[in-house]
Amino acid sequence: MRIEGKNFDEERALYGLADIEIVNCKIAGGADGESALKECGAVKAKDCFFDLRYPLWHDESVELENCEMTERCRAALWYTQNVTAKNVKMHGIKAVRECKNVRLYDCDINSPEFGWSTDGLELYDTCAESVYFAMRASNIKARGLKFKGKYSFQYVENAVFDGCDFDTKDAFWHAENVTVKNSIVKGEYLAWYSKNVTFENCTIIGTQPLCYCDGLKLTDCKMIDTDLAFERSIVDATLISPIVSIKNPYGGKIIVSSVGEVIRDDPKAKGRIILPIA
Repeated sequence: MRIEGKNFDEERALYGLADIEIVNCKIAGGADGESALKECGAVKAKDCFFDLRYPLWHDESVELENCEMTERCRAALWYTQNVTAKNVKMHGIKAVRECKNVRLYDCDINSPEFGWSTDGLELYDTCAESVYFAMRASNIKARGLKFKGKYSFQYVENAVFDGCDFDTKDAFWHAENVTVKNSIVKGEYLAWYSKNVTFENCTIIGTQPLCYCDGLKLTDCKMIDTDLAFERSIVDATLISPIVSIKNPYGGKIIVSSVGEVIRDDPKAKGRIILPIA
């Protein structure tokens, strides 16, 4: 079924339909109805405008292209599987939650609490601004993601990030099995309490990163304006820039070109710091 140029503002306006294509339609209006496309299968939406709550819940197979979801379009995709979105503005709070297999290309996300508990989240050449971004999400792939906000990727599992730019605080807390490559990570208190997190060819900027970590690895990374790093962490690191200070690494080794200060005031701090021979 193809629907073009229509406006829907009633409660559950298109509820339960399958194999539906909506083009240049508006989910908006004075009736203020919720859940326009709930419990649908094989939904395609192109050049559509979403301005009402909960439009895509419990759906199976959704394709979105050149669509806009406004601030009023809160909780847009929940409990939905197999989603592809291209050039979509997701500007409502809690835009994606508890979904499975979500792929976003060239999207613009401005959504506090985006992506919670989503399994199979992929983000390509996408810009995002959020607060608790992708909390408890799993099986994440991201390339060319630009993120700005706080408390990102907490409790995530099984993720790979490549060529990304993060301006964030408290990122990757309690994260597990995560690899970040060729990326810039700017913020405070990076990846505390994480397990098996790897940074390759990254630039890390900000105070007190990478503390209380287990199985932490850094390969050919720069650490700029980073102080009190690696406290109580088990770490294997090769750093290609000077670091301001290192504090009480519990195990492993840190190879670094130079360090401004090494703080060892904890008898359990057995991690080695290896400097070039003068």
